[in-house]
Amino acid sequence: MGPGQLPFLLMSANIRQSQPPPNRWGLPDLGLGVGLRTLHFRHITEKWPAMDWFEIVSENFIDTEGRPLYFLDQIAERYPIVMHGVSLSVGSTDPVDFGFLDKLKALSKRVRAKWLGDHICWTGVAGLNGHDLYPVPYTEEGLRHMISRVRIIQDYLEQPLVLENPSTYLTFAASSMPEEEFIARLAVEADCALLLDVNNVYVTCRNHDLDPVAYLDAIPYEHVVQIHLAGHTDNGTHCIDTHDGRVIDQVWQLYARVHDRAGGRATLLEWDANIPKFSVLQQEVRKAARFRNGTRRVAA
Repeated sequence: MGPGQLPFLLMSANIRQSQPPPNRWGLPDLGLGVGLRTLHFRHITEKWPAMDWFEIVSENFIDTEGRPLYFLDQIAERYPIVMHGVSLSVGSTDPVDFGFLDKLKALSKRVRAKWLGDHICWTGVAGLNGHDLYPVPYTEEGLRHMISRVRIIQDYLEQPLVLENPSTYLTFAASSMPEEEFIARLAVEADCALLLDVNNVYVTCRNHDLDPVAYLDAIPYEHVVQIHLAGHTDNGTHCIDTHDGRVIDQVWQLYARVHDRAGGRATLLEWDANIPKFSVLQQEVRKAARFRNGTRRVAA
């Protein structure tokens, strides 16, 4: 933020201090943020717009120099940064890539990241990256495997790993538990943090004819440190998590339920395709403040 600017969320310090720690690690409620995208680099560094924090895709700033890091270094001087990756492949059977973890640690130190994370998925096999987020079977064996890998990764990173629930489009016949149970047990037994993507909950539940409220009720909120909101594409028979538009009313209602249950959590708007000008992102993410400040509540 520029000199003299008020925090984007406009919540008083007294309100924040009166709330209990938002999670078991005491990680901060950063307020409202958006994903940092190259389209907005120059606008941000010239205007220093009102925004509480930014999330970066970790891989976009690894193994690169020049323009990406030139802008990121400037932005990290003025705004809190969170790292959210897409290549950690926590669910893979490949060995843990400690070289990649070293790069994550170095970037985290460089930008003083508040936390870093990835997704509950796998992204490749035999050393090849498929550049997508592939689903895992929700079985006892799969859970034990992922718990073990998360513990190894967290120990090496020396901080909690923040893992996001996926949007899914198919289920495995071998799965023996619901997704929300798998995620809850993973968080508790591996003692990792969660990034609760509310839009992904809606998309997954629409695709598999599940109850999103029951899904949210199963989440251990003491492990949730961050929330994602986004738009998606509704094709009638199924939804695709496209991040290319505004958040729909049903997702806002689910977000209100999460806030009623958990209180303030760092909340981020994702908009990764058909990206609009920065002022549109500000307008859209600012809607979350209405629920956080209690001016709109979810219906009973």
